[in-house]
Amino acid sequence: MKKILIIFTGGTISMKIDETTGGAVPHLSGNEILNKVPELSREAVISFIDFGKYPGPHMTPAKMLELSQLVRKELDDNDYDGIIITHGTDTLEETAYFLDLTVKTGIPVVLTGSMKNSSDADWDGPQNLIDSLYVCLNPNCADLGVLVCLNGEINAASEVTKTHTEDIETFVSLDFGALGFVDRGRVIINRLPRLLEKIDTDKINDKVDLIKCYAGMDDKFFRFAAESGAEGLIVEAMGVGNVPPAAFSGIEYVVSKGIPVALVSRCPAGETMDVYGYPGAGKWLKKLGVYFAEYLNGQKARIKMIIALGKTTDREELKNIFEIL
Repeated sequence: MKKILIIFTGGTISMKIDETTGGAVPHLSGNEILNKVPELSREAVISFIDFGKYPGPHMTPAKMLELSQLVRKELDDNDYDGIIITHGTDTLEETAYFLDLTVKTGIPVVLTGSMKNSSDADWDGPQNLIDSLYVCLNPNCADLGVLVCLNGEINAASEVTKTHTEDIETFVSLDFGALGFVDRGRVIINRLPRLLEKIDTDKINDKVDLIKCYAGMDDKFFRFAAESGAEGLIVEAMGVGNVPPAAFSGIEYVVSKGIPVALVSRCPAGETMDVYGYPGAGKWLKKLGVYFAEYLNGQKARIKMIIALGKTTDREELKNIFEIL
């Protein structure tokens, strides 16, 4: 039987309704969750680690780095065939992408969780764990980077995002679609991830802000970011990569302070490009030295900047990290 490590970090999959507050709170340990899913130990030799009982919004880049270092140590010290990580869904895509950029391994590393808590009759946690195990056991899932598996769908960490506040079908790769799916234990892989990349560093710099553009925006948030200690900035621009004229002045101010800026779109799908030439448009942002982060969304681009700044502050190297193709 293959050897699988499960790292429990918390999230809704570990929660149940608290009688005092009436809300779901972290409660179940890794062992308690495993006892509710006996199918796992019939399919593989399971080891587990309790990393914590963190709700998704309590995860931080520092905790993501700690988790990445734990995964790498376990890979060095043990001969696992796959690793499953449970996680709160609110920040699951960010942690998954962090691990995708920092963990080098050919074995499947799969993040999963649940949209329902263990007090719900339709708790989806057990099935998501079972599906994730089947992904780990399937040789076609090797060398695909970090994967996300919920609701029977397999997505690349670099492509997937949470699209609905409570629907179990919330995780979707809007630009390219799922890599594959799990159906009653059968794992079907339809395509490879668009891009696999690594940033080799053990340090991060989380002083990176994320600002979303809106109609009539001025420069105050950009100036505040530059003057309050930001060392990197992600801008969610409009459309294919354009900002209001006053916002452009704010970005210009940030760049003048030597702070690297990466551009994404506030649209849920699509790529940023320097198509337009009017004031505030992509041509001017490109000329200013802003990096165009291709298909990444804001939260993923921020994770990438946090890791990239841990490796280098060289502007040309940062440009090459963000503008791959």
